Amino acid sequence: MLGSIADGLTRSVEGAFASVSNTFFEPVIRLGVTGLSRSGKTVFITGLVANLMNRGRMPQLSAAAEGRISAAWLQPQPHDTVARFDFETHMAALTGDDPRWPASTRTVSELRLSFRVQPVGLFASLGGPRTVHLDIVDYPGEWLMDLALMDKSYAEWSEATLERIGKRPMAADFLATARAEDGSLRLEEPKAQALAAAFTTYLTAAREAGYSDCTPGRFLMPGDLAGSPALTFAPLPMPASTPRGSLWREMERRYDAYKREVVRPFFRDHFSRIDRQVVLIDALGAIHAGPQAVEDLRRTMAEILTAFRPGKNDFLSSILLGRRVEKVLFAATKADHLHHVQHPRLTAIMEAMLRDAKDRAAFAGAQIAAMSLASVRATVEEELQHDGHVVPAVRGRLISTGKMATMYAGELPADPARLMAPAREGAEKWLDVDYQVMAFAPARMNLGPNEGPPHIRLDRAAEFLIGDRL
Repeated sequence: MLGSIADGLTRSVEGAFASVSNTFFEPVIRLGVTGLSRSGKTVFITGLVANLMNRGRMPQLSAAAEGRISAAWLQPQPHDTVARFDFETHMAALTGDDPRWPASTRTVSELRLSFRVQPVGLFASLGGPRTVHLDIVDYPGEWLMDLALMDKSYAEWSEATLERIGKRPMAADFLATARAEDGSLRLEEPKAQALAAAFTTYLTAAREAGYSDCTPGRFLMPGDLAGSPALTFAPLPMPASTPRGSLWREMERRYDAYKREVVRPFFRDHFSRIDRQVVLIDALGAIHAGPQAVEDLRRTMAEILTAFRPGKNDFLSSILLGRRVEKVLFAATKADHLHHVQHPRLTAIMEAMLRDAKDRAAFAGAQIAAMSLASVRATVEEELQHDGHVVPAVRGRLISTGKMATMYAGELPADPARLMAPAREGAEKWLDVDYQVMAFAPARMNLGPNEGPPHIRLDRAAEFLIGDRL
């Protein structure tokens, strides 16, 4: 309890100093960027930074369209113990002679982009251009999901997890192993390790199958914690008794250690300092995976919002409560896999998934939005003739063969309820349509002066997230 009080006081003091700095000196915007499985987080940051530095493709960013940004440049990030996001290497991968998607990042990294901006309104009369800093904090989506564990006991987490994964084929081996154990018996370390290994195997398979709720996140990204007791636990059915030294009690202790030693430091050192947040989602991948993956994604998006402290960062609230997230954007990536006539339907599906959680968080003052975008456009649009009908399709270079291919992903419904209803009902597959996905490589680029990589609605995303601060 004393540690929690101290953490709260520290964040309150930091919030007060940040408010004073933002008002009277050089404002700093802390933008958190995370993504669920295969959502393209590294590509999003690379494309965003490249287009903020060369703003010819950013007409929907009002500060750029009005000519109020005179310069944008990279600076060393302010935290010496956090890895730098390797923008230059990732940009070279996208724009080389043989363009490829950059390698994903698997830990926290940071990048500072500074702007020289001419203020408008009240601040325009106080002087000339001012400097605004954008600190982009990149972290794995699985770590964000872990924040929901803070309010759950081991018993609650075990019961909810076992119930949720009960019908998933890839969980069968783990469930058989877990149900065969008697948690009231004395701990045997080989059994604990076997349970943790089986659970990790399930999590890996679930992520590959398109599911989003793959927590605890460090099981998939252990780093230097690999093999430690904090990563050697798994959900178990609760036995009638849990004596000291039993398997259940030791699993409970390790679960609590994971929350204390892994999740809480991430919240304290990184997450609690974020002002704006974007959560990237491969919604098309979930739709392709089927109704259960869509329902899992809807539930995951609701849990993500509970991890934020939404609200407005005015001066008094920063002093009393610490910093709070002001804006959250849920963005469906890979919109370039669809012809533009289907983009409004993809956005509508995202909004339907988000609606329940959005209503719960909006009263606190946070702005929450859903959008479909492509961070770096990899396809061009085509219209095909099929059985006397025009089929809106896209064409791009396949990663697997390097050859050009045309894809029609399937027609998304105009009414999102046609997806949401069977998803909520637990249907195993879509009844009337089959949705397709292809893995496209980046297109070869020939960028002109003051042009970043081609994209879809990246400028609208930037306007929502940081436009008011520029």
